[in-house]
Amino acid sequence: MKYPDLPPKQGLYDPANEHDACGVGFVANIKGRKSHSIVEQALQVLNNLNHRGACGCEVNTGDGAGILLQVPHHFLVAACRRERISLPGPREYGVGMVYLPENKQHRYKCEKLLEEIIENEGQTVLGWRTVPTQNFGLGNWARKNEPVVRQIFIGRDSKLTDDMAFERKLYV
Repeated sequence: MKYPDLPPKQGLYDPANEHDACGVGFVANIKGRKSHSIVEQALQVLNNLNHRGACGCEVNTGDGAGILLQVPHHFLVAACRRERISLPGPREYGVGMVYLPENKQHRYKCEKLLEEIIENEGQTVLGWRTVPTQNFGLGNWARKNEPVVRQIFIGRDSKLTDDMAFERKLYV
């Protein structure tokens, strides 16, 4: 599709990638520098994308849109220490955000199945952490259907020396 009013191809921008849709924004430091201001800017992008129409059925319930960021290693080490989970160095583990059923028996079955898959892939389950949540601002429908949010920490197999090989294992 041609858009005559778009700027010409330059740097990382290519008008050939434009299409009729909205709902995505990117904020990054091209040099890879970490900064809280990037997180603040990403949250502002979410506020600016409120028009996208992807909201929940209640005024105070959103669509679950969020931001993707690097693993906050120092924060997770401290949080896991409180849970008696020992994390290895950066890039030696992965962390998954898992949304689980409220029913304890169903949740346990899901956790055990995930642990079995991880171990079958040659990785190690380091532990689980229940993520603190604040649901006081949620609508009734969202609160009624709220999952239990847990993080699973996955230790890297020492035979995986290639970072991308570990990333692929985490993807599986």
